[in-house]
Amino acid sequence: MSAFDNARMAPRIGLSEEQAQLLDIAESFCRDKSPVDKVRALIEEEGGFDVAVWHEIAELGWLGIGVPENYGGIGLGMAELVPLVEHMGRSLMNTPFVPTVLAAQAVLRGGSEAQKEEVLPQIAAGAAASLALCEDHADWNLQNLSVTASLQDGQLTLRGKKYLVLHAAAAQFVLASVALDGQAALLLIPADALAGRISREKIIDDTQRAYALDLDGLSLPETALMPTDLAGDALAHIEQAGSLLLAADMCGGAYACIDYTLDYLKTRKQFGKLIGSYQALKHSIVDAHQAYEKARSHLYSAAHIFGEQGEGDMAVHMAKAEAGEAYSFAADRAIQFHGGFGFTYDCDAQLYRRRAIMGCALYGDTRYHRRKIAALMF
Repeated sequence: MSAFDNARMAPRIGLSEEQAQLLDIAESFCRDKSPVDKVRALIEEEGGFDVAVWHEIAELGWLGIGVPENYGGIGLGMAELVPLVEHMGRSLMNTPFVPTVLAAQAVLRGGSEAQKEEVLPQIAAGAAASLALCEDHADWNLQNLSVTASLQDGQLTLRGKKYLVLHAAAAQFVLASVALDGQAALLLIPADALAGRISREKIIDDTQRAYALDLDGLSLPETALMPTDLAGDALAHIEQAGSLLLAADMCGGAYACIDYTLDYLKTRKQFGKLIGSYQALKHSIVDAHQAYEKARSHLYSAAHIFGEQGEGDMAVHMAKAEAGEAYSFAADRAIQFHGGFGFTYDCDAQLYRRRAIMGCALYGDTRYHRRKIAALMF
């Protein structure tokens, strides 16, 4: 039972009928399939996610939500993916869902017709995919590329390494960004071409899996190259879509973290009183709740106008900035309010704080997105 009065009946600002339905479905699914004891158990598994749950997600058609019907999808948009990811974040669910749907968006926006016909139906049917965008300079500008590709006699030869490639070991396709003739380009790499080139990375968030890809010397046919004239637009779209879905994950996590902390404040006693009765703790948890409500309003506003040039871009930056700040604050307060136990790995507050750090590390932190907002305004 939620510590909030009635979370499901809370005002749904900007929700479409499809979003409201998906919220209800996703709430029960994620709660049942990803309880915290299972989240902790999966940390010890090499793959880090439940393959059976992944197959259920595919059977529900969630992977085809953002894919047009002529490619085997449902034909909705990014806005309808937000409720799903929000509840996945709320339950700390770990699957290749976000990198897969982002890879589908990249192919949809920047692929040739042949590439769309090859990849999108497979993703809609349940094939996992990922994006290889991060490099050792850790710049969130996706067009700042040190990994290069050269084209000769119909063959592409790559040089460099990619990092933080989520669920690369489970992916059947990886989309990698490279510099080709000094310009950004995207490559569609099948899993078999990456055999022996994937190594798991140790990251702050143990509930997720990230890998480094050694692309040095990798040779691919020219057909792996996505149309170069579409690469810039595709990368900009990936940044916006990725920021929106990460904001959804972090809003969901912030809610769950506050809920978890409220339960503790209402049961833990100190000096003969419930610790939730102390003003210092009351005020902080209210501040956390207000930050969450503000972030969630920004999230669904951004989902509603996603893709609109100018206003839509700004709304996504605002949503990512607010979600990162709200999640970080809620998780930090959770650790503090649990006292000494909060600083141990056995306390679930640690899982939320680590997830918040990882969410900020992908597609830009709060400061980065506020600078983007300033650039759009001035």
